[in-house]
Amino acid sequence: MANIFWDTNLFIYLLEDSPGFGAAVRDLRRRMLHRHDRLFTSAMTVGEVLVKPLSTGHRSLAERYRALFSAPELTISPFGLDAAEAYARIRQDRAINPADAIQLACAAAADVDLFITNDNRLSRKSVPGIKFISGMSEAPI
Repeated sequence: MANIFWDTNLFIYLLEDSPGFGAAVRDLRRRMLHRHDRLFTSAMTVGEVLVKPLSTGHRSLAERYRALFSAPELTISPFGLDAAEAYARIRQDRAINPADAIQLACAAAADVDLFITNDNRLSRKSVPGIKFISGMSEAPI
């Protein structure tokens, strides 16, 4: 059992059933459930995912997304003081943009085992508080 943080892009692929990545994310989630892994993401992910349904006035879709993020098997990591400290350390690396630094900081504050993204630039980074950062296709689960 591991604590695994998903970057925003994985949720978007899953919710929009991305032709290129939707099936891979569903498979990743199945493997996580089989292993009894815990899923984490940030409050920023929730906001990013809600942009499209709210901007198009698709209220029922927004409610469906909110329900997903309220599920007990998903932990939403806040951007609190611990995350703010981690953010300050992460942003020392100017190659990491602020939005990515927030995601990594929330994951670090949650002390996750694995951060999964589809952003290969991030998969080469090392962040205290996150044991491994991996691309989707290389995720060791």
